Amino acid sequence: MTLMTYVYLIAGLVLLVAGAEVLVRGAAKLAAQFGIPPLVIGLTVVAFGTSAPETAVSVQSAFNGSGDLAIGNVIGSNIANVLLILGVTALVAPLVVSRQLIRLDVPIMIGASLVTFGLAWDGELSRFDGALLFAGVLAYTGFLIYSARKDKGGDDDEFAKEFGLDEAPKPYAWAINLGLIIAGLVLLVVGSNFLVEGAVQLARALGLSELVIGLTVIAIGTSLPELATSIIAAFKGERDIAVGNIVGSNIFNLLCVLGLASLVSPAAIPVAANALAFDFPVMIAVAVACLPIFFSGYRINRWEGLLFVGYYVAYTLYLVMFSTGRPLAQTFGDAMIGYALPLTAITLVIIAGRAWHKQRGEQV
Repeated sequence: MTLMTYVYLIAGLVLLVAGAEVLVRGAAKLAAQFGIPPLVIGLTVVAFGTSAPETAVSVQSAFNGSGDLAIGNVIGSNIANVLLILGVTALVAPLVVSRQLIRLDVPIMIGASLVTFGLAWDGELSRFDGALLFAGVLAYTGFLIYSARKDKGGDDDEFAKEFGLDEAPKPYAWAINLGLIIAGLVLLVVGSNFLVEGAVQLARALGLSELVIGLTVIAIGTSLPELATSIIAAFKGERDIAVGNIVGSNIFNLLCVLGLASLVSPAAIPVAANALAFDFPVMIAVAVACLPIFFSGYRINRWEGLLFVGYYVAYTLYLVMFSTGRPLAQTFGDAMIGYALPLTAITLVIIAGRAWHKQRGEQV
């Protein structure tokens, strides 16, 4: 492994994070100049922007024929978003969860996970599959915009303050914001090229598959915008933006990122058997686990955040051990599946049951 491998990885991550930030700022302010409400900008521009690194990396990987990186990046990012980022953010401060997330967005995230798994079940994601996924994100975005315009709330002021949309536009502001968008896109393209090149070199040097590198190194790297957004929102006490950012990003990752990657790929993106047998089910299980945890008092407590982080560490250890052929990998996996996961499932059922009984008591 050469010094250039590290240079590619670090430079790629820095450029991706910077590109996403510049793109979101420019696009949000430009949209505001055209009279688009701040809440709608937050639900669309910001959601797309925080998923921009995943989009750039997966599209670039698919176009270059590195399908495992494209698939691993999305699955790994979705797992990292919930277990690692929400877990760490909840450790910083217990998070509030809105009722809309429970009733609408989390079920959509679970549904999108199941649909993507079903489309990938034949071992590949074709252009037709990509078109279906991308049609889903268009419908979801349209519904968000319609709902936001119909029921505008205090989030307008929140997004306006966060992205400086309440400031009076300066002369030639549209040209400045357009320049920011172009600069952000350039940084994303260059950063994704560097990161993909570095990831491929790292996988070869360590003897790991591109899928594992995509599930771990690339997934965490491209999730940095979500991590920064959620932790800052938690510190500022900005209600449920920290949680909504993660759920929305996961939906966009599946529908938009994988959809675009499948559409631009020269051939159908192959889906590894290991991903179908293990990583996809883990992603779905993580999405489903959000319901009872979010449902318990509409908040994520610190102990639940610690549980999430612990599972992410265990998941990552298993991936590395399995990929490197360590003798304890099978034992570790059996312990997780046979003991840890059932105990967690029982705990989640108890939490959900208590929350349901509590709500029924309050209604009576």
